[in-house]
Amino acid sequence: MKGRFILATINDILSWGRKYSLFQYPFVTACCGMEYMSAACAHFDLDRFGAGWTRFSPRQADMLLVVGTVTQKLAPVLKTVYEQMTEPKWVIAFGACAVSGGIYDNYAVVQGIDQIIPVDIYIPGCPPRPETVLDGLIKLQEKIKNQEQEWRWKKRKF
Repeated sequence: MKGRFILATINDILSWGRKYSLFQYPFVTACCGMEYMSAACAHFDLDRFGAGWTRFSPRQADMLLVVGTVTQKLAPVLKTVYEQMTEPKWVIAFGACAVSGGIYDNYAVVQGIDQIIPVDIYIPGCPPRPETVLDGLIKLQEKIKNQEQEWRWKKRKF
């Protein structure tokens, strides 16, 4: 082992850690919830991608999965959940209703959650297959890996 060494930047180390330790908050509102559950079960297993830790408090999560239809009445709740999440945070729109309003082209349904909060990954389908969900997760991990990581401690004034 003499003479062997590894070169890495702080940004590479942080992005690797964040990429494989996603704490998800599922915001499940409709029928896509069944496909979300099947993607999280043993056959497809989100754990092997480092995203199996489901949190039911937005203050402990950094990945928001919006699964299903979001109505105008529910939109302020979704925005509040997003604002309570820790930084850095990422959002996945799961299913046709979250992506674009789906089959509900009316005044009561939000026509895409990107009108309320910023979205990082869109997973289309009605409902999307679990393989598509895993593909979306892999795309999010690549996005996290390629972005500049914020790592400097900020001085706080007391």
